[in-house]
Amino acid sequence: MPSPITAPILGFLSRLSFPRLFLVTAALFFADLLIPDFIPLADELLLGMGMLLLASWKKRKDPLPPPAQR
Repeated sequence: MPSPITAPILGFLSRLSFPRLFLVTAALFFADLLIPDFIPLADELLLGMGMLLLASWKKRKDPLPPPAQR
């Protein structure tokens, strides 16, 4: 069951593009690493953000050429 505190935050973060989500995750990770438990629920947010990062990380396919016109 999602937490009523972290669910809205993760909902907002899920709408970010991959580079921005990565930067936010990295910043939160280093802030939590330098000052443990400075931000409440940072560990839970980092787990959710890691899941979102893995879900949004996909290989870019080469665009298909346009179909031939007759």
